[in-house]
Amino acid sequence: MKKFVPLIVLALLITGLTFAQQTSNAPAEESCPIVVEHHLRNIKQLTFGGENAEAYFAPDGQKLIFQSKRDGRVCDQIYTMNTDGSDVKMVSTGDGRTTCSYFLPREKRILYASTHVGAKECPPAPDFSRGYVWAIYPSYDIFTAKPDGTDVRQLTNAKGYDAEATVSPDGKRIVFTSTRDGDLDLYVMDTNGKNVRRLTDTLGYDGGAFFSADGKQIVYRAYHPTTPEQVARYKQRLSENLIEPNTFELWTMNADGTNKRQITNLGAASFAPFMFPDGKRIIFASNKNDPQRRNFDLYSINIDGTGLEQITFDPTFDGFPMFSPDGKKLVFASNRNAKQRGDTNVFIADWVE
Repeated sequence: MKKFVPLIVLALLITGLTFAQQTSNAPAEESCPIVVEHHLRNIKQLTFGGENAEAYFAPDGQKLIFQSKRDGRVCDQIYTMNTDGSDVKMVSTGDGRTTCSYFLPREKRILYASTHVGAKECPPAPDFSRGYVWAIYPSYDIFTAKPDGTDVRQLTNAKGYDAEATVSPDGKRIVFTSTRDGDLDLYVMDTNGKNVRRLTDTLGYDGGAFFSADGKQIVYRAYHPTTPEQVARYKQRLSENLIEPNTFELWTMNADGTNKRQITNLGAASFAPFMFPDGKRIIFASNKNDPQRRNFDLYSINIDGTGLEQITFDPTFDGFPMFSPDGKKLVFASNRNAKQRGDTNVFIADWVE
């Protein structure tokens, strides 16, 4: 999605995305170049089979941490690997459902959300017969651990959902989404879980936040209902620990929560925003160009809302982009080159301006 959402990986796969490349006979070690994707060069597939997504770089750019449903597991666990796809290791507990992992740069620890304290079993998937929804599991809390998964420490224990956590570049602050005050809002806390402070207070969902490279800005996705009907529907779903991720717009704000600005007005599901290293543009995923709202591609946009540009053109899902610390690489998740329906894999590419 995590996310997405925490739950977006599962949700997007259920929407019936097309898989134009699923019959590809390219050897696993080969890259999967697409001519029109001129910003991406030397695209390399790092995972092969299962559901793999939300891969994020370590501060030194040498490793990735990601969530994956593999090896017969019912729901996601957290893994690390080298940026060439080697040395894959599970680093979460193996219990519950996990999402939204990240590296803590200063303490040399990892960060992720998990439901394992609530129960060892995976929480049930939402009932999609009631519509396209994400589950906001109230048993999610945020944890840190050593890079090998040992020494697990719980950072949050407030009532309700705590997840979608990422870390400031200086390693001092964590931004995350929580329902602790009755709505889905963004908060910051120290990396030891102390000094929690609320950043957003508009009714609706605010989440999927990342700091800019200089730590001065936060970019995030949001849905704020406006009509009485939208408000009532949002509140009803939230009372059921659900949200409907049909429309998200991108926002930015100062790292202290001031100067909130809406960046996009696309009327689509735009998510997974990440700032370019120079802080002047945002890369994100959106289904804006698919009338059926099933196919997601990567786009970039200036922080003033101008200059929207499509980055990927594959007829399957592309999402969760992140630049390497030096800005030379882009990692993302995609359904391209899938061997079977439902496969989502991690890809890495050289970024070309």
